[in-house]
Amino acid sequence: MDRPVHILVVDDDDSVRRLVAAYLEGEGYLVTQAADGNAALRAVAADPPDLLVLDLMLPGVGGLQVARRLKESAGVPVVMLTARGEEDDVLRGFDAGADDYLVKPFSPKVLVARVRAVLRRAGLDEGEPAAPIEFPGLTIDERSREVFVDGGVVELTAIEFDLLRALVEHPGWVYSREQLLERVWGYDYLGDSRVVDVHVANLRKKIGDDPTSPRFVRTVRGVGYKFQVAAG
Repeated sequence: MDRPVHILVVDDDDSVRRLVAAYLEGEGYLVTQAADGNAALRAVAADPPDLLVLDLMLPGVGGLQVARRLKESAGVPVVMLTARGEEDDVLRGFDAGADDYLVKPFSPKVLVARVRAVLRRAGLDEGEPAAPIEFPGLTIDERSREVFVDGGVVELTAIEFDLLRALVEHPGWVYSREQLLERVWGYDYLGDSRVVDVHVANLRKKIGDDPTSPRFVRTVRGVGYKFQVAAG
């Protein structure tokens, strides 16, 4: 990338917003700010960022609504911030399109590490992508981070792409939810492992995979998931 990574920080708490911006700017990122959901949507429309750091509890248009709208249109990765850490809130955040989740109060250094991990998953790191991975009916192009099913392109979020990429690395291997959290999220996630189920469900919808008779992603009851192309 020949320009700084652009991050939009959205939080109605001025002190939190400025603290997050200061740490991210210290890492060399270009940071802009918004104090509410409407301002965030206007900012994204005017100058789409590479990533959002988004507070859940915003006046007007809430963080979940902002995340859902961006998931449907811009496809911008989201790191969600919230003072609410209940299990259902975490699951709703991921289902709305969040790529990661931090509960206030949080360490700014941990936030920076999470931002880096999400950017890496979004293809904004310096690693050299491998050649396309091909299976009957499915192609994964790491260079463009595109997935093709039966020749047609499928739009995946960064986390969905990395989840599929992790599964196809060893076809037939069974990965537990905890293993997938570690491989895809890149750190030891301390919340409910059902977030994996949410993302697998979203992934299946997009690649046209019927859970009752899957072509690609199969459930192993009591354990987790595996990738295996259906015979015939």
